[in-house]
Amino acid sequence: MSLSVVPMTERPPTPAWLTEWAAFAANVRWEDLPPAVTERAVQVMYDSVGAIAAGAQEPETRALADRLAPAGDGGVAPVIGTHRHAPAATAALLNGVAGTMLELDEGNQYSRGHPGIHVVPAILAYASTHAVSGRDLLLALALGYEIGARIGIASKLRVTMHPHGTWGTVGAAVAVARLAGATAEQMVEVINVSSTLGLATSRRTMLEGGTVRNTFAGWSNQIGLTVWDLVASGFTGEADGLATIFGTVAADDWTPAAMTEDLGTRWEIARNYFKRHACCRYNHAALDALEKIKAELGTALRAEDVDAIEVDTYIWAAQLAGPAPHNTLAAKFSLPYSLATHIVHGAASVEAFRAEALTNETTRALARRVTLRESKEYTAMLPALRPARVTVKLKDGRTLSAESLTNRGDTEDPYTTADVEAKFLALATPVWGDTHAQTLLRATQQLPAQADLVDYLALLAR
Repeated sequence: MSLSVVPMTERPPTPAWLTEWAAFAANVRWEDLPPAVTERAVQVMYDSVGAIAAGAQEPETRALADRLAPAGDGGVAPVIGTHRHAPAATAALLNGVAGTMLELDEGNQYSRGHPGIHVVPAILAYASTHAVSGRDLLLALALGYEIGARIGIASKLRVTMHPHGTWGTVGAAVAVARLAGATAEQMVEVINVSSTLGLATSRRTMLEGGTVRNTFAGWSNQIGLTVWDLVASGFTGEADGLATIFGTVAADDWTPAAMTEDLGTRWEIARNYFKRHACCRYNHAALDALEKIKAELGTALRAEDVDAIEVDTYIWAAQLAGPAPHNTLAAKFSLPYSLATHIVHGAASVEAFRAEALTNETTRALARRVTLRESKEYTAMLPALRPARVTVKLKDGRTLSAESLTNRGDTEDPYTTADVEAKFLALATPVWGDTHAQTLLRATQQLPAQADLVDYLALLAR
């Protein structure tokens, strides 16, 4: 093996795109945000809070909160859904972990990841110890979401990596730095320092059901929260950390022009998607097609009436072929199981993926009768479309088929505001009760008018 070493005689100049981005992040105002952005930022906030609260009820997250945030430890940041507080860094970690447990956090199809859950826990943790208005919080969310999503767009992670915990660290860091009042020069360092602090994630964790994957976003929030302290203390990064990490280390097709294209006019948070199926988004097109079949059938589709199910879909969905998942996370990344449990339970709900559901023999037998095939035609439609065709062969000889080119909730087929609100209430009500869930929803919707977040944070800590 031969090495080519280029002597480093001086620090390279800051690239023009980074100077532009840092100035934008430091100087953009709430009044500069289009109405679609402010409206979507509010929705992403309460959608994330709902996912965190519900995810906090899972056995692993409850046990982790007991270990890291025992009652009476003196922390001031809310650990959402647990009726307790913790130090800011701990709360950022715990809330980030909880938000990914159920696979219900929102995402962005163009970035191929989930920008929101990498930012919301960090900014809520920061707000618990600093004076922050509702507009400050939502503007920081939009900015952190923007840079995280744009890094995902400007690069293509290696196929062996999982996107959680990578560029989301930069998103959290930029959002916190904005709340802290960072200058443009400081924002350059925030981006460069955070660029090299992302995780070396493995895609196989999700395929194997390794639940460490559910912690990746939590670490991004905790690390992003810490980046501002590093920069404010004088720590620096390399001149263009994103180009190195996402051009040579984690990815190798870095396109910096994508970082500033239509900057300030095209906001990625306004192109997001929301999820209603409690599983990997790769499964959603097939589940949407299954729902079309069920609607066409007009009567209940029973597992015992199904002879076989065939699915033609794009490459990433076709990989999720394991029919016998061994735990909840593996079930969420199993397309055969997701279809089978949807038929047995009536929906791909939170309960349809819980440990008790995994042992349902009817579901497991039906999952074994599901066949997946990659369609090259569908793969070529990525990332704008994520198609699937589902064919259900019934034992009485009938064959039903339906195609879905986009996922419900995508920008091409968005959920209504009422749909997103209903999802929040479905997740939050079992945690807090109907009255408090409704109060919290209204309080989030009123954030743009709030001069401080004292009352809002108190609601989250209940």
